[in-house]
Amino acid sequence: MKITVLAGGVGGAKFLRGLRQHLRDTLPDGSGGTSAEVTVVVNTGDDLWLTGLRVCPDLDSIMYTLGGANDEVRGWGRLGESERVSAELTAYGVGWPWFTLGDLDLGTHITRSHLLREGLTLSEVTAEIAARWNLGVTLLPMSDQPVETHVVVAADGNGVVGGPDAADGTRTMHFEEWWVHYRASLPALRFEQHGLESATAAPGVVQAILGADVVLVAPSNPVVSIGTILPVPGIREALQSTLAPVVGVSPIISGSPVRGMAKACLDAIGVAVAADAVGMHYGSRANGGLLDAWLIDESDASLADGIQAAGLRVSVVPLWMNTVDQAAQLAADALVAGNSRSSTSTGRSI
Repeated sequence: MKITVLAGGVGGAKFLRGLRQHLRDTLPDGSGGTSAEVTVVVNTGDDLWLTGLRVCPDLDSIMYTLGGANDEVRGWGRLGESERVSAELTAYGVGWPWFTLGDLDLGTHITRSHLLREGLTLSEVTAEIAARWNLGVTLLPMSDQPVETHVVVAADGNGVVGGPDAADGTRTMHFEEWWVHYRASLPALRFEQHGLESATAAPGVVQAILGADVVLVAPSNPVVSIGTILPVPGIREALQSTLAPVVGVSPIISGSPVRGMAKACLDAIGVAVAADAVGMHYGSRANGGLLDAWLIDESDASLADGIQAAGLRVSVVPLWMNTVDQAAQLAADALVAGNSRSSTSTGRSI
């Protein structure tokens, strides 16, 4: 069985950990792994150069989580981390003091930056770094070319510190500055993917979508995670033409994001913070969109009829992933939804 997942960030990492557990339980290979082949197309729009190092937050969050090294308390970074190097960088006035890179984490960034400067592509570097961790999945960056998400905000009256202002009274900043430093408190006027015009899908990405038995869209941020993957040339077209069912999982439960500050992102593009609105934002493949089926939480069951009317099959299931078992069950429900031919499913009775 070949499964391709589009993912980014913490929500994607939790979902993938659950998917791996479900596959190990149901399709074991006899060595503690799974006979299924899972390929993950990861958002790299959060990537940036910082203090001379290439930092890839979503790739690393997924790698650390699947590798068992993620700090579950903070929700990001390495377990047992120290921050002596970041403190030294701050003392020298280098980097972003509010964007703390742990000492163990810096080992990853140094290795990645070294290999990139040796001439390897990001795909090749990711494969080499991930080999250490025995992830049980293949990680592919969405593109080998840098595509960085930037946020345009109004420069006046918002407490924006530093940076040049444009003639139209706006300021553009890297997504991580907006997200981490300002906690998405500055109303975003729009998001821009710098470098998209010269980017192509990384080797294997389009093939993984076209050759999959099922494609899953993880409950990641629909604007700056999944929404950054989709415009990379070739990816949207592959999703629309693949013979595999494409199943999405809502990142919204009861009108609130499961994690993070996705509301600020959805507000910026004029999409309501609701499970039905996000599903319709992705759209039905039958109507020119991207999805065949959409999973929503039991608390949003009243929205199912409207989503179905928009051409999407609906599964109403628990979406919270507070434990690995819950995430594994959600992954199982997503796979069932991909195999279902019914228009609406409730619970696990499919």
